[in-house]
Amino acid sequence: MLAIYKQQGRLPVWHLMANETNTMVGNSAVPVIVDAYLKGFNGFDAKLAYEAVKNTQMQDMRGLKYVKALGYIPADSTVESVAMGLEYSINDWCIAQMALKMGNMADYDYFSKRGQNYRNYFDKQTGFMRGRLSATEWRAPFSPFVSRHMKDDFTEGNAWQYTWLVPQDVEGLIALQGGDQPFIQKLDSLFVAKGDMGSEASPDISGLIGQYAHGNEPSHHIAYLYAYAGQPWKTAEKVRYIMANFYTTKPDGIIGNEDVGQMSAWYVLSAIGLYEVNPANGTFIFGSPAINEATIRLPNGKQFHIVVKNNSDKNIYISSIRLNGKPYTHNFVRYSDLMSGGSFIIYMTDKPGNFGTAITDRPHSVYRNGN
Repeated sequence: MLAIYKQQGRLPVWHLMANETNTMVGNSAVPVIVDAYLKGFNGFDAKLAYEAVKNTQMQDMRGLKYVKALGYIPADSTVESVAMGLEYSINDWCIAQMALKMGNMADYDYFSKRGQNYRNYFDKQTGFMRGRLSATEWRAPFSPFVSRHMKDDFTEGNAWQYTWLVPQDVEGLIALQGGDQPFIQKLDSLFVAKGDMGSEASPDISGLIGQYAHGNEPSHHIAYLYAYAGQPWKTAEKVRYIMANFYTTKPDGIIGNEDVGQMSAWYVLSAIGLYEVNPANGTFIFGSPAINEATIRLPNGKQFHIVVKNNSDKNIYISSIRLNGKPYTHNFVRYSDLMSGGSFIIYMTDKPGNFGTAITDRPHSVYRNGN
């Protein structure tokens, strides 16, 4: 990626046969590089990497000139403006974390502010992300169900699906929606809402549970968001259902486009009971493990062993966890803990309990000094 940056002056979006296709919105190379840096990966030039992520997000092309000038991308200037803007907010938040680690406080402040731009697409009256025009008013008419492929404000999706694309600041999204209970209610509604997406919707919007679309990647983190609002048992229910029904041994066993391995990656992580919602804060959320035992062989030569007790199709809820023999109450685990090696024993039950529900045990977006 850095070699491509040196050639074309920005990180790749979607290279094919040595050409930039610009397929898909956002700059997804940014969180990959930032995540690698923050996790301590070496073997690349960190200063060049930071130059690359920053310069990529400071371009004028693909709506970024509006991000810099207005804090949002007007829907009457750019197709798929909301999807693009939400992706850029993720990218900017990631750059802020890398800047902080490098001691560049000016860039940290600047990109942290840009990382909050997702708020500019949230309409409190409707409770959805939606397109707004150059004069700042909301685009109308508006339907959270309708999706017009390559013609409206979302990429292969609708407002129901994209309203949750804030993995970098779930707490902020919860606050926008009025707190834990309204947030939970909205999530519940996502999985049961019925509505017509229209004749122009992309066929990639597949694997539907209500309006949740597991066949397309923008939805993949959503089931894990319950954990941030104190109801992780609902994550367990949704994740188990998805694994059981959308991943089979039939010829069409994967419910959507594999997209360079993401569909399978979701299953592998979810099957061992862990999923990384935030792309660059090194935190894995517990879900509902489908395996009874697994060993992760780490590149540092250590191992992390996971043993699941009382697991079954009915016992889908985590009742308690022990880390290296000691009680562990958090509903998340940090990358640094996994890399230290050791073991989890995860105890399962058939009824929702209190594991991971306390505010101090919920995942959060920003960790400082190991907390």
